[in-house]
Amino acid sequence: MINEKHEQTVDSKYIQQHLANERTYLAWIRTALAMAGIGFVFLNVHFSLQLRVLQLEEKVVAAIGFIFFLLGVAAIIFSTIDYMNKRKQINNQTFKSPVSIVFIISLSLILVMLMLIISYFFV
Repeated sequence: MINEKHEQTVDSKYIQQHLANERTYLAWIRTALAMAGIGFVFLNVHFSLQLRVLQLEEKVVAAIGFIFFLLGVAAIIFSTIDYMNKRKQINNQTFKSPVSIVFIISLSLILVMLMLIISYFFV
């Protein structure tokens, strides 16, 4: 048998942190897929029913569905970038908890939900 020596990598020093980073990334991906799926279903159900509605209501529904879909795509892009940044920060021991992405996505979802409520009750 040949004795093989394995070098310790930087990633192997922080295995738990990297695995937690991957779990967080996958949770963001699930959330992003749900947001995009909600947008797609919202558009599909509304337009497949072919209800006679006001032109303004059709535009609002289309805008809300499209915004949900775009938020899902944006969440995938930002979560991937965030995952890579966290990976570097973990290895360099310079990790900083991200506040901006959570704030932006939360605020965006609140605004879209407010649009849904306003369109339901006032349009």
